[in-house]
Amino acid sequence: MVNTFMRVALIAVSATFAMTGARAAQISGAGATFPYPVYAKWADAYKKLTGTGINYQSIGSGGGIKQITANTVTFGASDMPLEPKVLEKDGLVQFPTVIGGAVPTANIPGITPGQLTLDGPTLAKIYLGEIKTWDDPAIKKLNPGVKLPSLAIAVVHRSDGSGTTFIWTNYLSKVSPEWKSKVGSSTAVEWPVGLGAKGNEGVANVVLQTKGAIGYNEYAYVLQSKMTYIKLINKDGKAVAPTAATFMSAAGHADWAHADSFYVILTNEPGADTWPVAGATFILVHKKPSNPAQVTAALKFFSWAYAHGDKLAEDLVYVPLPANVKTAIKSMWTAKISGIDSKALLN
Repeated sequence: MVNTFMRVALIAVSATFAMTGARAAQISGAGATFPYPVYAKWADAYKKLTGTGINYQSIGSGGGIKQITANTVTFGASDMPLEPKVLEKDGLVQFPTVIGGAVPTANIPGITPGQLTLDGPTLAKIYLGEIKTWDDPAIKKLNPGVKLPSLAIAVVHRSDGSGTTFIWTNYLSKVSPEWKSKVGSSTAVEWPVGLGAKGNEGVANVVLQTKGAIGYNEYAYVLQSKMTYIKLINKDGKAVAPTAATFMSAAGHADWAHADSFYVILTNEPGADTWPVAGATFILVHKKPSNPAQVTAALKFFSWAYAHGDKLAEDLVYVPLPANVKTAIKSMWTAKISGIDSKALLN
């Protein structure tokens, strides 16, 4: 497992992967950094099997939405699902690939992974700049017996348009009326305080290099970089750690069957074992693609991933989609995307 994480981490340094075959198609995509580790693993395995290459630029969800809207890539990727009316306006369809979790991370001398616990309102006050030191009474109350230093909190956030930021700020908006009214929820917000960094990789690096820092990262990056994660108190009042089981608990509350265009948000879901900052990540393609053959090749890749990529996803603590959701997604492809080779998707 450690070797797997190290290998993916080394790949992720460049924030882009490209695997090309001399006689095979190359599929272009861009967007979310949240699923980058699993897309890299899937692409590596798929290239070895088929010779088809994936050129995916991990530039953030905002960039992915812009690039697919401008039709400069075959597919875009976003951790923020687009509302059905936006998809319709831009001539797009979306579908989820995996489910993961955004995790608070910290660099506090003497504090080990999972030793510290925060609740949503306290986390919001930290990101609002109202709680400024790690020995603040609000943090001490949640952590009796933990020796907390009188150290300034250095807030770290994403500087780019980010679906991870959407998940993070969506959660904060649900647990803090003050955050909702002052900052709100989006892929990019006006941060009250803090240091900005680009991508999940950038946030991880700043947190690791800054004493007193707090940030938020997709869990695969936390594992890869051996970061100190913080437990969270969920909607049911239980302190939970980020794990495949707690992400799965959040995913279990998703009503995919009744979700228009797979528009599902998984933050602050109920359940004693639920991680409160979970979310699916999504792929965007045009309903009427200018190059149907390229879109067919991209969908064939994701079809393969649905059939054979679950174990690779689970190794990085992503939660695969339920089988019935995968079936619904494939039905949507043939029903809504014009010009694609439906037979090729069955191979």
